[in-house]
Amino acid sequence: MVPPRILRRPVLVPLLFALTIVVVVVAPLLLLIGLVASRGRHRFLRVVVIGVTWPVMECAALLASFALWIRGRTAAYEDRHYGLCAWFLRQVYAVGARVLGLTVEIQEPLNAAADRPVIVLSRHAGPGDSFLIVHYLLNVYGRRPRIVMKATLQLDPTLDVMFNRLPNAFITGSAAPRGEVAGEIGRLAAGLDARGAMLIFPEGGNFTPRRRIRAIRSLRRQGDHVEARRAGRMKNVLPPHVAGTLAAIEAAPAADVIFVAHTGVDELLSAGDVWRAIPMTQPLRARWWRVPYEEIPEADRERWLYDWWATIDAWIAENRPEPQQPEA
Repeated sequence: MVPPRILRRPVLVPLLFALTIVVVVVAPLLLLIGLVASRGRHRFLRVVVIGVTWPVMECAALLASFALWIRGRTAAYEDRHYGLCAWFLRQVYAVGARVLGLTVEIQEPLNAAADRPVIVLSRHAGPGDSFLIVHYLLNVYGRRPRIVMKATLQLDPTLDVMFNRLPNAFITGSAAPRGEVAGEIGRLAAGLDARGAMLIFPEGGNFTPRRRIRAIRSLRRQGDHVEARRAGRMKNVLPPHVAGTLAAIEAAPAADVIFVAHTGVDELLSAGDVWRAIPMTQPLRARWWRVPYEEIPEADRERWLYDWWATIDAWIAENRPEPQQPEA
């Protein structure tokens, strides 16, 4: 359960600033320890740099958010908050590239010149993949994303403030993405303009082999045996929840659909996996497919969605990086 805004912000925002002050004060000592203790891949030093820069960036974004709040809801209120989100994610990406060695290779990139709204349906696997997709939508393709995300992200004060001031939807895991949530997704999609992008992760959570097995069993318990059989043939993705996705397509009939596959961080399932992968020696690979709204079928869209998810599954199998033997 996520505490209501009136309770969480008075606690979490001051706590973040207090933590940041402590981190900045001890940063020279931490960096010195990192220099002394790090060998070879300099993992500890890289983690220290991330641990220092991340809360500083969050506090800077919160201070900027406070300044925008002081200015009030002007005509440019939403534009300025999109600009703030774009700046924050540019800094996150820059730190990831310089400190962690992050590189991204995209096949068939999204055509930013097309003057149409888009619904972006992405697989969800590995730490930080959602940040990367939003970064590309904002900073590379010039889109104004509306995001469907887990409610627990509101426990991060910066994301809580910035994303709640923009047209986004926070959902709980138990409800995603059916019932009232599907209606909320449809409402957001109906407001898309020509530069808008509705971002949905139809799987409802990060892929893990255990979650895949649980999701297939859940389909069987619900009597969805055809979907369970199709999901059983897909080894690299979770079966998609269809209600929210179809609600978005129905609410925005003039929107193209973008399918996103990626691989490169999906094997990082634990803190130990992340630690051993630092720095990243292989690129994160991604593929975008664009389906014009004229080609979206009117009937049997659930099967159409599963067909595309099977395409994503096959692409991941063909493009997954070769396992590396990291240094100790």
